[in-house]
Amino acid sequence: MTDAELLVLLKDNDATAYRHLVDRFGPFVYNTVLGVLQHSGDAEDITQEVFVQVFQSIHQFKGESKLSTWMYRIAVTKSLELMRSRKRKKRFAFVQSLTQPGNNQLTIDPPHFQHPGVIMEQKEHAQYLFKAIEKLPEKQKTAFILHKLEDQSYQEIAEIMQVSLSSVESLMFRAKQQLRKLLGDYYENLKP
Repeated sequence: MTDAELLVLLKDNDATAYRHLVDRFGPFVYNTVLGVLQHSGDAEDITQEVFVQVFQSIHQFKGESKLSTWMYRIAVTKSLELMRSRKRKKRFAFVQSLTQPGNNQLTIDPPHFQHPGVIMEQKEHAQYLFKAIEKLPEKQKTAFILHKLEDQSYQEIAEIMQVSLSSVESLMFRAKQQLRKLLGDYYENLKP
């Protein structure tokens, strides 16, 4: 079924078309969200939210981009919104811990997750890589994940992120430089 045929059926509120949409794009949306959030439970929740939003707002889709691009954009936006919300809560908890007597400790453990694209022998290396990716600025992280984990072209990333192609190239260049710095010591220690 083509995107155009799928869109017509979705706009007619066809339940079969919705199942086809989830089957076709579910793994890609989930992997993108997982790459951004690095937590499988959150990735499952956000993936569901993405499909609910797509189904509810399918009539607003104008077809100016591919359906997959629109869905990736929603997935990335929802993922980043959750991250921002958590950062605000962490800052608030930290400020609260400073103002409350006897509560001097704030511990936030990073969640553990396993990305489906990482083979078993490379799990340890992948953990260091994902920790480094997590430290990238938001836009660099998004561009890097879409390109390296989701195999999106720079043009597709530009459409998803709603930036210029040269901006994506710049984001990728800076992300790679930053990752080299962050991972340099780790890989240096691996040499015999």
